[in-house]
Amino acid sequence: MRNRLIPGSSGRVRAMTLLGTPVLHTPCEPVTDFGPELSRLVEDMFATMYAANGVGLAANQVGVGLRVFVYDCPDDEDVRHLGHVVNPRLVEADGDVIRGPEGCLSLPGLEAPTPRYDHAVVEGVRVDGTPVRVQGTGFFARCLQHESDHLDGGVYADHVTGWARRRLLRTIGKQPWGSGAEVPKV
Repeated sequence: MRNRLIPGSSGRVRAMTLLGTPVLHTPCEPVTDFGPELSRLVEDMFATMYAANGVGLAANQVGVGLRVFVYDCPDDEDVRHLGHVVNPRLVEADGDVIRGPEGCLSLPGLEAPTPRYDHAVVEGVRVDGTPVRVQGTGFFARCLQHESDHLDGGVYADHVTGWARRRLLRTIGKQPWGSGAEVPKV
């Protein structure tokens, strides 16, 4: 018997959307229907994120163009942050800019040094419509910014610059899923 208190335990793993797929590069629409389909989507997103060993996942990464993301991510002090945000807005991104390694489930096996603020705040609602405010520092702040970018049609590669960007683009072009994938210029 599955434990329904564990996010994703009753979800199904969905196919991952890869770089170059239009839904991944299009701003997502706000959620307006807070019914059982939204709950199912969030449950499936947790299941998919865990199956892929990720720490965050946006709805467009499973082919759904809605403003939803899930996370199970530690911060730099190893404090676990677990939850989801519907219709999130990145309301703060400040502090020091840290250029750290960043990867993405939609660019499997790759990572690049990506600049992100070390503090971020996201506001939105839960699947039941109750307001939520999520604040993160360090690695968790990176996660919040990364998932918010996805919902605006972006990927971390959009923030990579210089030689690291050129190397990342060459590596993407050599991937079986990367031929023809286009990363917008910053």
